[in-house]
Amino acid sequence: MEKPTVALVYQAVQALYHDPDPAGKERASVWLGELQRSMYAWEMADQLLQLKQDVESCYFAAQTMKMKIQTSFFELPPETHIALRDSLLSHIQSLKDLSPIIVTQLALAIADLALQMASWKGCVHTLIEKYSNDVSSMTFLIEILTVLPEEVHSRSLRIGANRRTEIIEDLAYYSSTVVTLLVTCVEKSGSNEKMLIKVFRCLGSWFNLGVLDSNFMANNQLLMVLFQVLQRDETSTNLHEAASDCVCSALYAIENVDTHMPLALQLFQGVLTLETAYHMAVAREDLDKVLNYCRIFTELCETFLETTVRSPGQGMGDLRTLELLLICAGHPQYEVVEISFNFWYRLGEHLYKTNDPALHGIFRPYIQRLLHGLARHCQLDPDHEGIPEDTDDFGEFRMRVSDLVKDVIFLVGSMECFSQLYSTLKEGNPPWEVTEAVLFIMAAIAKSVDPENNPTLTEVLEQVVLLPETVHIAVRYTSIELVGEMSEVVDRNPRFLDPVLNYLMKGLREKTLASVAAKAIHNICSVCRDHMAQHFQGLLDIARALDSFALTTEAAVGLLKGTALVLARLPLEKIAECLSDLCAVQVMALKKLLSQDPSNGKAADPTVWLDRLAVIFRHTNPIVENGQTHPCQKVIQEIWPVLSETLNTHQADNRIVERCCRCLRFAVRCVGKGSASLLQPLVTQMVSVYQVYPHSCFLYLGSILVDEYGMEEGCRQGLLDMLQALCMPTFQLLEQSNGLRNHPDTVDDLFRLATRFVQRSPVTLLSSGIIVHIIQCAIAATTLDHRDANCSVMKFVRDLIHTGVINDHEDDFELRKQLISQAMGQHGQQLVTQLMHTCCFCLPPYTLPDVAEVLWEIMVFDRPTFCRWLENALKGLPKETSGGAVTVTNKQLTDFHKQVTSAEESLPEHQVKYFGEHSEVTAKRLKTAADENLKGSPTGQMGGTWHCGKPIKTHRKDWSDRVNP
Repeated sequence: MEKPTVALVYQAVQALYHDPDPAGKERASVWLGELQRSMYAWEMADQLLQLKQDVESCYFAAQTMKMKIQTSFFELPPETHIALRDSLLSHIQSLKDLSPIIVTQLALAIADLALQMASWKGCVHTLIEKYSNDVSSMTFLIEILTVLPEEVHSRSLRIGANRRTEIIEDLAYYSSTVVTLLVTCVEKSGSNEKMLIKVFRCLGSWFNLGVLDSNFMANNQLLMVLFQVLQRDETSTNLHEAASDCVCSALYAIENVDTHMPLALQLFQGVLTLETAYHMAVAREDLDKVLNYCRIFTELCETFLETTVRSPGQGMGDLRTLELLLICAGHPQYEVVEISFNFWYRLGEHLYKTNDPALHGIFRPYIQRLLHGLARHCQLDPDHEGIPEDTDDFGEFRMRVSDLVKDVIFLVGSMECFSQLYSTLKEGNPPWEVTEAVLFIMAAIAKSVDPENNPTLTEVLEQVVLLPETVHIAVRYTSIELVGEMSEVVDRNPRFLDPVLNYLMKGLREKTLASVAAKAIHNICSVCRDHMAQHFQGLLDIARALDSFALTTEAAVGLLKGTALVLARLPLEKIAECLSDLCAVQVMALKKLLSQDPSNGKAADPTVWLDRLAVIFRHTNPIVENGQTHPCQKVIQEIWPVLSETLNTHQADNRIVERCCRCLRFAVRCVGKGSASLLQPLVTQMVSVYQVYPHSCFLYLGSILVDEYGMEEGCRQGLLDMLQALCMPTFQLLEQSNGLRNHPDTVDDLFRLATRFVQRSPVTLLSSGIIVHIIQCAIAATTLDHRDANCSVMKFVRDLIHTGVINDHEDDFELRKQLISQAMGQHGQQLVTQLMHTCCFCLPPYTLPDVAEVLWEIMVFDRPTFCRWLENALKGLPKETSGGAVTVTNKQLTDFHKQVTSAEESLPEHQVKYFGEHSEVTAKRLKTAADENLKGSPTGQMGGTWHCGKPIKTHRKDWSDRVNP
C-alpha cells in the first residue's frame, strides 16, 4: 500500500467504529488490517497517539504499536529503539487519564519492547526511579510492572531462552524493589479501592513469575493486608476477587513447599483464618465471595497435597484443609463444590499410587463425606418434570460427579458404597429426587463392583426391573442407565436376561426413555453377546423398525452396533442372510433417495443411512478360518452398486463423500481380501472423482486399500498407479498460496497413504518417479503446526528411512538400503536443515519427540554424514535477535551437536524430557530436536511463539477412529 495520511487513517478508524453500513465497517477493517501489516503503521500509530483526538483512534494506535512490537520488531533498525522507548513512555504519560484500556495496551507495548530490547538494561529500576515519586504516574507505572512479568512467557514473543533467563534473573534482582514500591502505594493510598486492586494484581503477577523471595515475602506487610481485606465483611466484590487471585497465585508459586517454608507457613496459617469469613459470606448469600473462598481453600489443598499425604494431621499436613473443602461441599450451590474436583482427583491418584491401607484408612472418612455431599448435590429439584438433562450446566456437573466418584471409590470400597446406597432405598421411603440421585451414584460405580456371586447386585437388578411405570419419569430414566451399567451382572446371571430385555423394551417404546433404553440394550449386547444370540431376531425386528422409536442419532447407531456385535456370534452359515436383512433397511432407504428427483437441485442427505451401514460393517467381525469364504463378502458386493451411485450423486459434497468413504473403509476392513472384486471399480471411481473434487478422504481410503492389498504382488502396480493419479491434483492443491496450512487434512491423509506404501511395498514406491515429489512435499510440510498432519508427515519420513535401517531378512533389504541411500543423498541435508528450522521456529513442543525419531533414524542410517548435515544446519541458525539479544552461543550449539551425535539409543517417549526452557537433557538419548535456546526468529517474521501464525483448524469431525485404522 502507499503511505497514507494520518487524516485518512483517522477517517478509517471512525468508519470502523461508527459507519452504520456493515459493508463500510468491513472495508475499514480490511484496510486498517493491511495498514497494521505495513511499515507505515509505526509512524501512523505514533502520530495518532500524539494527536490524542479520541478514545477510538488512540486505542487503535496503542493496539497497533503493541502488535507491531510483538510481531514486527525486526522492521526497526537498532538505532531507533531508544527513540521508540522514549516515545512510548511519553505517550503513556500523556494518555494516562484518557482510558484504562489504552494505558494497558501501551503498557504491554512498553513491556514487550523491554523484553526484546537487550540494550535496555535494568528496565524495572529505570521505570521506578523515573516515575515512583510522581503520584499521578503511579497508575501506569503499576500497570507496566503488572504486565511485564506476564509477558515473559508470552506466546506472542520470540525472545529465546537465553534472553528469557537473563530477563527473569533481572526481574528477580529488582523484585524486592517492586514489592517495596507496592507497600508504599498501599500506605499512601490508604483505603483507595482501585489502587489496592492494582497493587494486588501486580503482586499476583510477580508471584506467578516465581521470582519473589520467600523469606522477604513471609514477613511483608502486603501479606497481612491481603488477609485483612479477605477477612473484612465489607470488602467489595472486585477487591475481594483481586485479593483472592493474589493469594491463589502465591499458593501456586510455593507448590514446592520445602523450598519456600517461611512463606508457606504464613500462607497456610493465613488461609485457615478465613473460615469465619466464609461462613459470613454464606450467611449473607454472597455467592461471589463464597466462590472466591472456595478457590483459595482448594488452592491451599492443592499446594499442600504431597505434605498432607506424606504426614497427614501433622504440621502443614493438617487435615483441617480437607475440612474446609468439605464445608464448601455443604454449600447448597453445586458450583461451589465443583471448584474442588481437581484436588479430589489428585488426592485419589496420590493415594492409589501409594497403595497404603493405613493411609487409605485416614482419608476414607473424608471421601465418604464427600460422596454423601455429592449425592445430595446431584438431586434434581422436587418440582422437576421430565428426564434429567445431560447437556445443561447441571447435567454436565452430574457427569463430572460421575467421573469423580469412579476415581475415588476405591478408597471407600465399591461394594460397601453400593450396598449402603441400596440400603437407603430399601429401608426407607425417600422422595423421588433422592431415589433418583442415589440410583445415579450407583450407576457410576456399578461397573467397579465385582459381579461374581454377588447377591446384592442381583437383588438390585431384580428390584429395578420391577419398578412400576407410575414412578417419576426421571427415576425410570436413571434406573435404565443403571441396568445398562450392570450388563456384566446379566452376563453372569443369564436368568435375568429376559426380564431385563422386557424392562428395556418398555422404555424403548416411550418417547422420553427410548434413547437411554437403546444405550442400555447396546451395553447388554456388547457384554452378553453369546447369551444375546438367541434374541437376534428380536434385535433384527428392532433394527427394521428403528425409525419408529424416538431415538437420537447416536442411540440408533448404538443399537445397530450392539446388533452387529451379536450377529458376529451367530453360526457362519446364518451370518450372510442375517447381515443382508440388517442392511436391507438402510440399502432400501439409499435406493429411495437415489430415485427421487432432487428438490431445488439438491439431492436428499443420505448420511444417516451411510453411518448406519458403516457401524454394521465395522462391528460384524465373525471368526473366519483360512480358506473359508467370508460370510459378509456377498452382501457387500451386492451393496457396492448403491454405495457407488450414492458417491457419484453427491461427489461435490465433502461431508457426504467422507461418510461414503468411511462406510467403504469399514466394508473393506470387514471382509479383507474378500473385497478384491471391488478394488478396480472402487479405485477407478475414487481417482475419477478426485480429479474434480479433491476430498482428502479418498487419500485415506486409498491408504486402507494399500494396507489390505499392498503385499499382493498382482495389486502393487495398480495401487501405485492409484497413488500417482491421486498425487497430481494433491500437489497442485498444496502448492497454492498457503496450501499446506489451508488443507491440513489433505496433508494428513496423503502421508498416511504414502506411509502405508512404505510399510506394505517400499520397493514399489522407492523405485517410482513419484517418490521424489512426495519427499519434497514432506520436507515442506514439516513446518505445519497441525497435530495430525505433522504426525503423519514425521511418521512417513521416519518409516521411509527405517526401511533402509532394519534388516528384516527380506530378499529386498539391500535394494531398499540402496534406494534410501540415493534418496538421502539427494534430500538429506535439506531435510535436516528444515527439521532444525521447524523445531526452532514453527512447531509446538509436543511434536519434538516425533522430529527426534526422524533425526535418530537418519543418524542410525549414516552417522558420519548426519553429523556433517547437523553441523551445517546449526551453523545456519541465527545467533542474535533484532533486539540485540544472544539467542544461542557457539558453546550451546557445540554441546547440542555433541549430545545428539553421541547418542547410542532412542529412549521410550515416557522417558523424554523436553530440551529447553521447560526441561533438561537426559543422557544417551536423542528424543529432542532443538534447544529452546535456538528459539528466536532470524527476522522475527515467523509469528507467535512455537507457531507460524494462528492455530490451524480442521473440518474433520467423523474420522476420529483414524487413530487405529
